[in-house]
Amino acid sequence: MNKVQKLIDLISAYEKLGIGQQIDYDKFYLYSLITHSTAIEGSTVTEIENQLLFDEGIPAKGRSMNEQLMNLDLKAAYEQSINYARNHADISVSSLKHLASVILKNTGTIYKTALGDFSSSDGDLRLLNVTAGVGGRSYMNFTKIPQKLEELCVHINERRKSLNPADVVEAYYLSFDVHFQLVTIHPWADGNGRMARLLMNQLQFEFNLLPSVINKNSKAEYIEALIATREKEDLNIFRAFMLDEHIRNIELIIANYKASINDDFIPYNYDGLNDGINDVLKEDMQLTSRQEKLIKLITKKPDITVDEIAVKLKISKPTAEREIAMLKSTNHIVRIGSRKTGRWQIVK
Repeated sequence: MNKVQKLIDLISAYEKLGIGQQIDYDKFYLYSLITHSTAIEGSTVTEIENQLLFDEGIPAKGRSMNEQLMNLDLKAAYEQSINYARNHADISVSSLKHLASVILKNTGTIYKTALGDFSSSDGDLRLLNVTAGVGGRSYMNFTKIPQKLEELCVHINERRKSLNPADVVEAYYLSFDVHFQLVTIHPWADGNGRMARLLMNQLQFEFNLLPSVINKNSKAEYIEALIATREKEDLNIFRAFMLDEHIRNIELIIANYKASINDDFIPYNYDGLNDGINDVLKEDMQLTSRQEKLIKLITKKPDITVDEIAVKLKISKPTAEREIAMLKSTNHIVRIGSRKTGRWQIVK
């Protein structure tokens, strides 16, 4: 089964289960979007801590004020972008600058340049050039930004209006492409990643799609996909990454939902609690080729380490850990013994 068909099937399963109709589901999903987006930028605030911060105004212990303000500002920006989506408002340079100002309202900086001062907290476009990491390529020259950003807005609006709302795949491709294009233009001195993910989600909200979460553990692959797409000038690279990420996320949502609705009592003896439940999850979840390779590695070497798995599969350690967590959550594998001296066992 190809990725596109798998996504369509998963969305169908998600809708049939009525997962999105749960009380407060949209709210907590939004909190997840915010938490993972800020985590990619260095925030350590957890989803539970954000829930308390957003709903009760209770600050997270041990977290910096800057981290918490970053999350509060992004929440305000999402609320504004969702309003734009509901009203089917055109994407404009002014609306993007406004959202950028909300994202950096409390954490922005005033920059002084030879061409004058500009403020990231006001959503001002950058008046200086920036480089992608130490020794990395420079982003677009700042003098080209106003025109390129205007051209992007025209492009987005044309695709929005010509898109068939029933064409879920093309709607996702539009959101993924815009994400990449905004990052490439890099209009602001800070907050470009958060803005790109927010605009992607705004378009998904507009077309009533399940918004894409880029898991904080996928940060390395996310950056690699952006770089490869830019260097090879091939949008299919970033599209493929986003499809994989979105598919894994929906699979996990469905697996967790099925497990939770069957867990309708609190036993005193936890032995055999998941008997039958995870068997259903195993039947519903189709393993990816990577997961099948991982199971083969475990079969050959039950005491294989996460580091060894990452090397063998040519993936990062966080990705290996996430794949293992997925297989554990659906009872394909279990851990016997401690993390250091234990071994993996395939569940028959």
